[in-house]
Amino acid sequence: MQQAEHPQSARQSKRFLYLYALAVSGGAVAYVPFLTILLPNQATVLTGKGALELLAHTAFAGAIAASLANILFGWASDTTQSRRPWIVAGLVLSCALLPMMQLVTSQTMLVVVIMCWQFGLNMMLAPLAAWAGDTVPDSQKGLLGGLLAFAPALGALAGALVTLPGLASNGGRLFIVSGLVLLMVSPVVFFGRPSHIQHLIANTQRPDQNLTMSRDRRVAVTQMWMARLLVQIAEASLFAFLLLWFRSIDPVFADNDAAKIFAVVLCIAVFATLMVGRWSDRHNRPVLPLGVCAAGAAIGLIVMAAATNLYVAIGGYVIFGLAGSIFLSLHSSQTLRVLPVPATRGRDLGIFNLTNTVPSLIMPWLTLAMVPIYGFGALFMLLAVLSILAAILLMSMRHIPHVDTGSV
Repeated sequence: MQQAEHPQSARQSKRFLYLYALAVSGGAVAYVPFLTILLPNQATVLTGKGALELLAHTAFAGAIAASLANILFGWASDTTQSRRPWIVAGLVLSCALLPMMQLVTSQTMLVVVIMCWQFGLNMMLAPLAAWAGDTVPDSQKGLLGGLLAFAPALGALAGALVTLPGLASNGGRLFIVSGLVLLMVSPVVFFGRPSHIQHLIANTQRPDQNLTMSRDRRVAVTQMWMARLLVQIAEASLFAFLLLWFRSIDPVFADNDAAKIFAVVLCIAVFATLMVGRWSDRHNRPVLPLGVCAAGAAIGLIVMAAATNLYVAIGGYVIFGLAGSIFLSLHSSQTLRVLPVPATRGRDLGIFNLTNTVPSLIMPWLTLAMVPIYGFGALFMLLAVLSILAAILLMSMRHIPHVDTGSV
């Protein structure tokens, strides 16, 4: 008789983990260069000094589309019990829509195309995120978090690449981004062969089991959700407006300068996250690094609020960017520990994804209300307070229940 699999001894192959991390990085390449650099440039071309308001509208509409699509396609991949077909469909649709941005001639058209693109992008991203929960055990989630740190770094590197002077026009840059995404996501879909880890998907055939969460798990889910939401509010505020903030300090600050800073910070964050993730696996301390990084993000924001010259501004952003990147990568992997039912993993991750999209619904309008009157400094201090609250939430957590043991 075959011996039952022990949850603590189950391991996923490194080959699949690397291909999976490459695919998630492809997802970041799909949106980081576009939303941070290419879209602000296009908004400036369309509206001139009205770019800030147009970016707020596109962020709001795109976040609604992303929120709904992520839950919908997470649920769809749960229902069909198959992730790959949805990933492929979303990959094709999003890569086809991205180059169409160059054909946009009006503000309304830009908003509509971005909503459609977000719909296709999240058709790919939602089942891709759930696939990790199906395949990666708790004992490797710190390593997974470290590998996920490659995603924002490669997204920033792609931004630096496509904005190299003389490489391509804005339309050509969109084609380059789409090609990179296809090259990065396709390998795991067609060549990824994950080891079958039975206890991770044991309940997917019987969704009626284990629907009732214990009090500990409910508290853990709530604290993890709220902590990410608070940190993501800061991320969302800076994501679309950071280039404009740098230019408010130094008007000659170029888009390629911003791309280089993003790339350097996120490349350093990759190695830091890998080390911290491996440490959390070895010592079984998944929460502590999250709380420390949330506090670090607050420190970076305080420095940014006080910045009066470009060097201090960049220094503050480096602190914030490093801490925030480590936090978000490790949080993405450790969140899989608290999801109660494998059968609804895709849908539940879609609900967790609201922590990424809801801030984009709120913060553009808060930014528009605060910055013209109080300046970016006041905004950054508010965001620092929110990051401190996230650190307090995480530091107060006793533990994260393990999904590997099947306990709820």
